[in-house]
Amino acid sequence: MSADGTSHPDLGRAPVGLAVAVVGFSVLYFVSDVVEVVQGGFSPAQLWLTYVAEAAIPFLVLGLCVVQWPRIGRVGVVGALGYAYTFVFFTGTVLFALVNDVGSWSALADELGAWVAVHGALMVIFGLALGWAVRRAGVLPRWTGAMLMAGVVLVAVSSTMPEIVQLAAAGFRDLAFAGMGIALLTGRAPTSSNTPEELEEAGIGGGGLNRGLQGMSARG
Repeated sequence: MSADGTSHPDLGRAPVGLAVAVVGFSVLYFVSDVVEVVQGGFSPAQLWLTYVAEAAIPFLVLGLCVVQWPRIGRVGVVGALGYAYTFVFFTGTVLFALVNDVGSWSALADELGAWVAVHGALMVIFGLALGWAVRRAGVLPRWTGAMLMAGVVLVAVSSTMPEIVQLAAAGFRDLAFAGMGIALLTGRAPTSSNTPEELEEAGIGGGGLNRGLQGMSARG
């Protein structure tokens, strides 16, 4: 309900839907990685699982950014946008693997060359920025921001290590996002640290996700 007493029924559903999606797709992403390790490489079914999970990540990251606006700040917005972009790229690599029948991640990295290295580095940079901003904002549990920062670094440094090590590294990242979703779902996210005016400006107190995005655009 907004300050003028008008009811907004969608507000209650949107954060719950976002929370469920964040948890669900984080679990799906980890499951696809487990399947890849167990079967020793790619398969069409496993790649489709990965594609579905990765395609959702940009939208989920932006949604989480809106939930934390304005406390997440400009660094968080840049981190979220950049992190979302890198997953647009990596989602495309999954389609490349499906179309060209690529059998493993190492073979895919060899096919795409420097593009993978560049976007991997961008993922680390933007992931660190996003994780730091989540910790600083304190809207979602701070440990999830720290876990995300650890996860993006571990994913990068473990890229040439055994698959089980890579899986554990990916688990840090997936657990970070799942933790954010669970916090929203259970109401344990300390969103009360936002003032009513900040929540209204962010679009949480009376205008939904669209108003939050408009608020971020207006602040430039």
